[in-house]
Amino acid sequence: MNHVIAQTLLLDLDGTLADTAPDLIAALNTVLAENDRPPVALTKGRFWVAGGSVGMIRTAFDLSEDAARASPLRHRLLALYSENICVQTRLFPGMEALLRQADADGLSWGVVTNKPARFTEPLLEALGLARRAAVIVCGDTVACPKPDPMPLLYACQQTGSSASSTLFAGDDLRDIQAGRAAGMATAAVTWGYSHAAEISAWGAEHVVGNPGELLHPKLWTRPAT
Repeated sequence: MNHVIAQTLLLDLDGTLADTAPDLIAALNTVLAENDRPPVALTKGRFWVAGGSVGMIRTAFDLSEDAARASPLRHRLLALYSENICVQTRLFPGMEALLRQADADGLSWGVVTNKPARFTEPLLEALGLARRAAVIVCGDTVACPKPDPMPLLYACQQTGSSASSTLFAGDDLRDIQAGRAAGMATAAVTWGYSHAAEISAWGAEHVVGNPGELLHPKLWTRPAT
């Protein structure tokens, strides 16, 4: 027998809720140009975004573990990004319709991201979501970011939801690891910044191909324990 979970939907930000890659890669390409390097195509660079600013710089400049060289480049990248944080960034197709339907259904939704608050808050404000979300947990809101479950459990505390009545959707392995560790239902999304071949190995309860699927009844039922 299954029981219904229908209380809270939590979403990762970059690669799940919003397509932030165009602005991040634009900033990266400026840093590359300043260092006499050729630009990276968005179609290629978007898969670097999941690694965060450190991963983007290390990949673009082939620095491996050279932290001393990577640090000033990373700071420059973040400075450029903060100045142009929502120029080309948009919600993924179908995401606004999902959020409107969630609101209409009385379903609480929020954002849990590893992105620091200094970037998350102005970005969500620019996207018109800052006052709509029931909770926003940034990468520096709690002591440990994803894949630790702490940010997700904190989101539950803030919304008054239980982990067992929450679905967490993300486009990165760390999202699924965090959701599983928190005891939530998990959905891996295929429209983000991970290669499709990787996603099936993550152990998510569900794999979804468009935002509308996140409200499908099959995602909101779990075997009774």
